[in-house]
Amino acid sequence: MADILDIQGLSKRYGAVLALDQLSIKVPQGSIYGLLGPNGSGKTTTLGIVLDVINASAGTYRWFGQPISKATKRRIGALLETPNFYPYLTGEENLRITADVKRVDHSRIPAVLQTVGLAARKANKFKGYSLGMKQRLAIGAALLGDPEVLVLDEPTNGLDPEGIAEVRGLIMDIAAQGKTIILASHLLDEVEKVCTHMAVLRNGKLKAEGPVSSIMATNDLVFISGGAPLEALLQIARALPFVTEARQVNQQIQLTLQPNSDSSDLNRAFFAQGIALGQLVVRKKSLESQFLEIIKADAV
Repeated sequence: MADILDIQGLSKRYGAVLALDQLSIKVPQGSIYGLLGPNGSGKTTTLGIVLDVINASAGTYRWFGQPISKATKRRIGALLETPNFYPYLTGEENLRITADVKRVDHSRIPAVLQTVGLAARKANKFKGYSLGMKQRLAIGAALLGDPEVLVLDEPTNGLDPEGIAEVRGLIMDIAAQGKTIILASHLLDEVEKVCTHMAVLRNGKLKAEGPVSSIMATNDLVFISGGAPLEALLQIARALPFVTEARQVNQQIQLTLQPNSDSSDLNRAFFAQGIALGQLVVRKKSLESQFLEIIKADAV
């Protein structure tokens, strides 16, 4: 699969502040790629640079294997800020104005309204739209040029649960048409539910990158006790090749196992050492806890 966007060593400095620090990521064609991180992590800066709105301090990026140009820009639709639509005009009339600005033929408008689910509301004034409808119209404006890539910065920010669900569904529908989507979000739930790939940023640094399924693999937490003193259990657990982490928590030993191992492997390993565990409890590690582990790793 070809890479739509290839970022290498991208940095951005604002005076003494390093907003982006040597970022290198690749966005596969056809993916829904999420830039995930807390506010101030460098997500919007990254999008601003690759959309040629902000100048990088260092590093390079290539769209479709080429430096950015007028030709590559025509293949990209972007929504960095909510467009200023005219409240007393209809959704369709607002898209006509946007099409004129972008020099796009009006014949694209019916298909775009259909895609964003506003065909039945095209004659309604913008001021009467719900927040979710307004955001869908904004995404529609970004789709007018029939781009191959759609870039969205915090697309569900400020929406109510219904609006969030609408926009999420729309993003997945657009991706199903074969378009690549790059979105920035500080919401783990949004990225986990929508994206196929992700990069986790903190303080301008890349903390993790890859398919969402591999980064957010739900490793089990295992708690053991009994059969031997806690010190002995801890020492044995740390020596086992399939145990990635072991520590004492109150009167138990908490373990994290490799994805291809389970509690039965653990039980057998201790029994082989002559220890019959008194208690073994398995709990799922939450996505939130894993995300916090990723962004806190190596934090200074």
